[in-house]
Amino acid sequence: MVSPNQSSRTRPLTLLSLGHACVDVYQGAVAALVPFFVSERAYSYAAASGVILAASLLSSVVQPLFGVLTDKRAMPWLLPVSTLVGGAGVALAGVSGSYTLTLVVVAVSGIGIAAYHPEAARVARDVSRGSHVAMGWFSLGGNLGFAAAPLLVWAVMATGGLRASPLLVVPALAGVALCVAALRGAEAPAPATAADRADGAAGRDDWASFLRLSGAVVCRSIVFVGLSAFISLYARQRTGGGEVSGTVALFVLYLGGAVGTVAGGKLAARHGRVPVVQWSYALTVLAVAGVVFVPGPLLHGCVALASAGLYVPFSLHITLGQDYLPNRVGTAGGVTLGLAVGIGGIAGPLIGAVADATSLQTALALLIAPPVLGRLLLCALKEPGTADAATARPESAADPTTRP
Repeated sequence: MVSPNQSSRTRPLTLLSLGHACVDVYQGAVAALVPFFVSERAYSYAAASGVILAASLLSSVVQPLFGVLTDKRAMPWLLPVSTLVGGAGVALAGVSGSYTLTLVVVAVSGIGIAAYHPEAARVARDVSRGSHVAMGWFSLGGNLGFAAAPLLVWAVMATGGLRASPLLVVPALAGVALCVAALRGAEAPAPATAADRADGAAGRDDWASFLRLSGAVVCRSIVFVGLSAFISLYARQRTGGGEVSGTVALFVLYLGGAVGTVAGGKLAARHGRVPVVQWSYALTVLAVAGVVFVPGPLLHGCVALASAGLYVPFSLHITLGQDYLPNRVGTAGGVTLGLAVGIGGIAGPLIGAVADATSLQTALALLIAPPVLGRLLLCALKEPGTADAATARPESAADPTTRP
């Protein structure tokens, strides 16, 4: 039986997760639009990946700034406003044939997404009392949004090509309503939330561990951005399945992330966060190699494994970062969700340039190296607040009322 206190936390967290899905549709939508930019506007690989960079780079730089602001003062109004801005930018991406204007509007979308995530992560942490299992459910919403993006974009483009892109604003409108409802429901537990933050602030910031974690997140981001930008085009070439095969490959990449995020929280509750993150990076190395070299329809299976390796640690990155910097939770969220991810996105145009100069397979083969480096960075990582990961008590995370 669910107690009233648990119910008061579950409903706003559910609404936040659904709102997160509506926002992260627009992160996935930019990559899903790339094949249409290539086919309708004859963009080169480098030019197409430049659109993704425009969406991610400015977003990654400003997201920690929003994190610093939310550390100083709660700004829940950012959630609905930033959701609308993020959606409007992508909705305008196909309106003009101007490459410069396309870069500008997707950059504006990126700023909206940057403003959303640190404050949303703070609210979700407060509502869930810091549980990384609950944060996994919050992250699941975002990953479902990613997964839905290729199908949504394909459906919209089928109605009129890039000029139908204004229809993509619909999820943002739904997200605004969900954010408003979630914030109203989250007002009740505010006193306990403040106490939790005060308790967390008593810990010491572990910058050395946080920086190692952030370096690993950069490595993960390089792989994820590279696959997001080119897996659709690569699947078309590798399987001979045309547009459908490309859409399926991108959908599998994102949908596998939805499963991986929930699995990450469950595995961390049993084995601890740090070991699960370390295992995930090792799996990613093998899976990306399979994506590059395995021929035919089996490629989609390798994409699913790569997705699991990339997404199992996703929510764990967030809670580990917040626990390494308990006095700067917003900053930690801004870096792990924004800056580190965006820095990894810089590699996108470089991968595109290599693909233009050689082949797409050669360019994607470069993505095998980053998870190797990420795994090395994670070798010495310990559970926050402990000298030995064995003392972390991972089983306590299964209770969303218990701090990890």
